[in-house]
Amino acid sequence: ALCRIFKRQGYRVAPFKAQNMANNSFVTKDGGEIGRAQVVQAEACGIEPSVYMNPILLKPTSDRKSQIVVLGKPVCTIGAKDYQLYKKNLKAIVDESLHILRLTYDLVIIEGAGSAAEINMKEHDLVNMSLAKSIDSPVILVADIDKGGVFAQIVGTYELFDKKEKELTVAFVINKFRGDKSILIPGIQWMEDRIGRKSLGVLPLIKDLNIEQEDSVYLDKTFAQQKLTGVVKKNHLLIYVVKLPRISNFTDFEILAKEDNIQLEYIDKPNRNCFPDLLIIPGTKSTLEDMDFLNTSGLTAYIKRCAKADVFILGICGGYQILGKELLDVDETHSKPIKVKGLNLLPIKTIFLKEKITQQIKAVHIESQSIIEGYEIHTGRTEHLKALKPAFKIMEKQGSSVEEFEGVIKKNIMGSYIHGLFNSLEFRQGFLNTLRKKVDLYEIMNTLESNKPIDVYNQLANEVEPHIDMNLLEEILTVQYT
Repeated sequence: ALCRIFKRQGYRVAPFKAQNMANNSFVTKDGGEIGRAQVVQAEACGIEPSVYMNPILLKPTSDRKSQIVVLGKPVCTIGAKDYQLYKKNLKAIVDESLHILRLTYDLVIIEGAGSAAEINMKEHDLVNMSLAKSIDSPVILVADIDKGGVFAQIVGTYELFDKKEKELTVAFVINKFRGDKSILIPGIQWMEDRIGRKSLGVLPLIKDLNIEQEDSVYLDKTFAQQKLTGVVKKNHLLIYVVKLPRISNFTDFEILAKEDNIQLEYIDKPNRNCFPDLLIIPGTKSTLEDMDFLNTSGLTAYIKRCAKADVFILGICGGYQILGKELLDVDETHSKPIKVKGLNLLPIKTIFLKEKITQQIKAVHIESQSIIEGYEIHTGRTEHLKALKPAFKIMEKQGSSVEEFEGVIKKNIMGSYIHGLFNSLEFRQGFLNTLRKKVDLYEIMNTLESNKPIDVYNQLANEVEPHIDMNLLEEILTVQYT
């Protein structure tokens, strides 16, 4: 919201998050991998995403280990304790990245991570108050009232700050409020007196904004609220996405859920009541481990029953690899055995190597001739065990012209490494309409004109700006901090 508000005021503005933890990532034009949250923020700024906006990305591979991506490239996989010591090697990279952005843009909006007052981790902090102190940046505390205890959040955090951190903290925001704001006023006035800092505003809970979610916390919450009844809404396509434990880039499918007449649900066990019209096996940070999950959860047998029932099955990235005959981890990039059987729905095998492919892609869907612009992020190399029909023809990689085939399609089974397939309106509508024809839903066939893009960032800015003290915000920008 702030990125778009400042852009509309004429600032050249950029986002920055020193360290992000997410398996939702994106590939920049120069082939670097960063968190999708900073990509969304860059879009709101109207600028091209850069690795400098998120110089450190942690991609969890298990409950205790993460792959460390630095300036867009993976450097190691490490446990949480060891990472605290490793961080000292990264401070100069964080500082230089922020310096480059500050030289390029009028204004950089810095996002923290987790709590700003994690005193047990303060010694190795790269992303919160230590960063603010290193450049004398003004700080705005944002508290989530939807979680409860909002006054304790703000006062408790402020009281845990040291003298310099308190000096830099200039205002606070209460976020996700629902109800009559006048009820809050006595508490806000008390808090302003208690910590000596002004309220920048109370932001309402804004529902149904078509902006990508940052991480799987949102997905877990959505899944917990979802009830699988096996009942399909009238005139709806039913789409199941397998909720793998290490699911990555689930934002590939958010756009499907926003389509009219689509019933999209996530499953982590077989739904014996019905088969979907489309079953998607998504990307995963740990393909071998998630293949093991499919076997133990009963989903392997369910997916194979779907295939026999002529359900269209789409595997993307790790999901594409899982559709094959076998998975070979010759470089031991996973913690599981080096050889694992796949679903054997496609005559392919995948060999995992340490080298990671990250590149933007421009391709054409061969069947529909729709143009696709997406990206690849994977370590596996997939080999065909027999002649197969390709799904796409790649025309560009990282802006350079190429001519090669990608992905496969065999009857009702399709696999591809390309993330972002459904962001192409023409491909998405054609793909969904093909499914609709298959299940005789001719009455809800969509046309390209029926789904015109909306500037969601302006929508968000319009919702937020009236609730912000813009005079105070302008004062925060113009005061010289020393």
